[in-house]
Amino acid sequence: MNTRISSIFLAGITASLMLSYPSNANTPSQSSNSKFLISQATNRGGEELIVNGTEPFWNVTIGRKGITYSTPESRQNFPYVAPITASGRPADVVRVYRLRGSNNVINTLVIRKGSCSDGMSDTRYPYSAVYISGNRVLEGCARAK
Repeated sequence: MNTRISSIFLAGITASLMLSYPSNANTPSQSSNSKFLISQATNRGGEELIVNGTEPFWNVTIGRKGITYSTPESRQNFPYVAPITASGRPADVVRVYRLRGSNNVINTLVIRKGSCSDGMSDTRYPYSAVYISGNRVLEGCARAK
């Protein structure tokens, strides 16, 4: 009797989950209100970007061949790493790049979709950015390369 009840209970849970999250494997594209995770391997997640910050001036260039952080005084190159994306969000909404620097310092670059102004021009950028290196936090804007 307990085995039959357990089987019925599991079948009910399975059916409920399947109805709540229908498969879209045979559809050509996902709707914008989809509850499914978007794969990190989409083209938008690997897009080449340019990030700029002012006061102090800094720049990050993200390309398939590598990632470069630079200031007027210095330059640091990192191998390309795929961005980490926010759970349950499309790849271009939030991207986090974890970059291992010298002395094993982890540098973190967070790029978030949303209008951004550099504060020095009338240029509007489609992404805002935060670069964290050690105890230093820098803000800026980003655009596609």
